[in-house]
Amino acid sequence: MNSETTPVRTVIVYHSGFGHTTRMAAAVAEGADTGAVLIAIDSEGNISDAAWQSLADADAIVFGSPTYMGGPSWQFKKFADASSKPWFEGTWQNKIFGGFTNSASMNGDKLNTLEYFFLLSGQHAGIWVGLDIKPANVKASKRDDLNRMGSYIAPMAQTPADASPEEMSLGDLETARLYGVRVALIAGQFRSGKSQPI
Repeated sequence: MNSETTPVRTVIVYHSGFGHTTRMAAAVAEGADTGAVLIAIDSEGNISDAAWQSLADADAIVFGSPTYMGGPSWQFKKFADASSKPWFEGTWQNKIFGGFTNSASMNGDKLNTLEYFFLLSGQHAGIWVGLDIKPANVKASKRDDLNRMGSYIAPMAQTPADASPEEMSLGDLETARLYGVRVALIAGQFRSGKSQPI
């Protein structure tokens, strides 16, 4: 089986405190479609050896975390620190990367979390995928519109602090799903040689 017929392997590695980030991760995986793997970072900030191998085998890696106190959760940061081993070995070099986040406030410093993911991908010599959906920023815009947070780096979601994961904005989830489509598409282009990194 060659690279033209092998499904793109997208791995979504994320921490979720209350289930909202899990819903976003599932939406990204749905968009990435065949071959997508979800890896949940546990409450102690750990993943299994098999999960580390899945990341090593991935064509694309997507990071996810809620935004807590202006950045990703400590569990995600523990995982990021543990990624120094693949960093040292160059295991993730030239992979496609992306990310997503959710918080209760409209801003909540979500941009800082996405920038953290972007820098982490840069540390690993990866290639970041931005969001290609223009923002919903006119008077007629609604809560369930695409990219209502106006993010270009990657998807952001906003869920009120007292809202369950089931009450998340459908627009935020669809934005995440379409981002998964884009990440997998670009990963496939790089793998097939249609678009080569410089």
